[in-house]
Amino acid sequence: MSIKDLDRLLALRKEDPLLDKQLEDAIEVEQFLELAQEHGLDVTEADLFAAQQRDEGSLPAEELQRRMAEESRRLRHFIQG
Repeated sequence: MSIKDLDRLLALRKEDPLLDKQLEDAIEVEQFLELAQEHGLDVTEADLFAAQQRDEGSLPAEELQRRMAEESRRLRHFIQG
């Protein structure tokens, strides 16, 4: 498990146009992990969650509140059916 490998993979996007294209759109977690492995990097699903928490931890409170409001609206619409 290496969040540093995840950071390396994301940095490689700047150097590798094919990788950049592959990561341009949303992909499944399994596909992302396979891409990391193809580049010789050891990235796990736990690394993805850790990176997400790290990034969210550096956001200002206003941005976190905005995101929570969006998620809350989606949940309300889902619950109402």
